[in-house]
Amino acid sequence: MKDNKYEAYKKIFDANSGILRASTAVKLGIPEHVVYDMVRKGQVIKESRGLYRLAESEPLGNPDLVYVGLMIPKGVVFLISALYFHNLTTQIPHQIYIALPQSIKKPRIAYPPTKYFYLSKAPYEAGIEEHNLDGVRVRIYNKEKTVADCFKHRNQVGMDVALEALKDYLRLSSPNISLLMEYARIDRVERVMRPYVEALL
Repeated sequence: MKDNKYEAYKKIFDANSGILRASTAVKLGIPEHVVYDMVRKGQVIKESRGLYRLAESEPLGNPDLVYVGLMIPKGVVFLISALYFHNLTTQIPHQIYIALPQSIKKPRIAYPPTKYFYLSKAPYEAGIEEHNLDGVRVRIYNKEKTVADCFKHRNQVGMDVALEALKDYLRLSSPNISLLMEYARIDRVERVMRPYVEALL
């Protein structure tokens, strides 16, 4: 027998790409105990701590990035995670690299594994793109900013990763060198990057 009493609540999930944070569900009119009831009845799947997906909705194509977009609204996908998204690396990230403004407390999420970097205002705000992944807004640094970031944080990601990213970027059909160097200036790595850029052009 169909659980008609959940239909109105399922419509709320539907209107939000089938996935909601528990706190958002409550704000939208789904009582917290109803969320738990829906999980027990198989109407909703608990994806991770505080995050629920309508069981009949399509599985997420980019679950880790969607979770981060929902659970860490101020976070920006960063470094190797951004390289992977932009197809600028052969590295497979085993955690999600996230940039945060310095004023934000460290988020508490159980999944996916995350590594946080706190950036000052200009490097944090520069080069953010918003991508719609599975109906969820996810903030990711653009290609040029990501390459510059890898040179800035080369001690964390490895100089080999930064150079691979630069080579892959320069192989694109229309690399924007002036924009790349603008982000290098913001990240204060222009002197480090310029010789490699000139050697590879």
